[in-house]
Amino acid sequence: MRASPDKFAEHYAQATLFYDSQTPVEKAHIRRGFRFELNRVQTPAIRERVVSMLANVDAELAETLASELGIPMPKPMPKASKAPVEPEVASSPALSLFARPGNGSIQMRRIAVLVAKGVDGEAARAIHAGLSALGAVPRYVGPRLGSVQTKQGDALEVEVSLEAMPSVLFDALAIPGGKEASAVLGNLGHAAEFIKDQYRHAKPILALNEGAALVENAGVPATLPSGDPDPGLLLEYEDAADALPHFVKAIALHRHHAREMDPPEV
Repeated sequence: MRASPDKFAEHYAQATLFYDSQTPVEKAHIRRGFRFELNRVQTPAIRERVVSMLANVDAELAETLASELGIPMPKPMPKASKAPVEPEVASSPALSLFARPGNGSIQMRRIAVLVAKGVDGEAARAIHAGLSALGAVPRYVGPRLGSVQTKQGDALEVEVSLEAMPSVLFDALAIPGGKEASAVLGNLGHAAEFIKDQYRHAKPILALNEGAALVENAGVPATLPSGDPDPGLLLEYEDAADALPHFVKAIALHRHHAREMDPPEV
């Protein structure tokens, strides 16, 4: 069954109100979502038709999307109804990315603790235990499963491997440090990509001591694009106990959208 012209007009009005009510971060996410999907479309006429539909929602959205798709701005698609339509819902805060800012808890957040042979075992265990006590789900992530010898001489059991548990499955990253571990991880493409993806997805990163060099070598900038300090990038701490409260605060914010760039430099 096809929708009536009035129903189509209502959808356009609803979409217009929804897009206008979004923050710049949310508008960027919506535009990138359309761009990603339309980049996969192989028929130019379909890409043009979707942009012409969006021209009835927001002219800036449609014009920017047309430019990013490399097509001329098409004329807006003829509206199904010329009569003005009152949308059923003026706005819905629940649809916002920021509708649920949280209460400062990090319960159930999955945190990767990057380890390899020669890792600072004391720092790794302090981070793991501290996050677990707050209800988070930390995991020792290493190049391979099995145990790794720490710089203190004892063994640490790797819980998941870099190739089996990619960055997108974690909410934050901690790198405990250790000179030998940093050298090992610094020669692994999986480790570099893990760090880059955490940064690209605006997730918190903590790196202690030699671990900071891994982050820097991955090309991650020390500041936001504005030049201000990045509150989600913690590289200045040497002791896990000192760093943990700041890391927890960064995790509670979930994402650090101020660092996002399109396209990303990292």
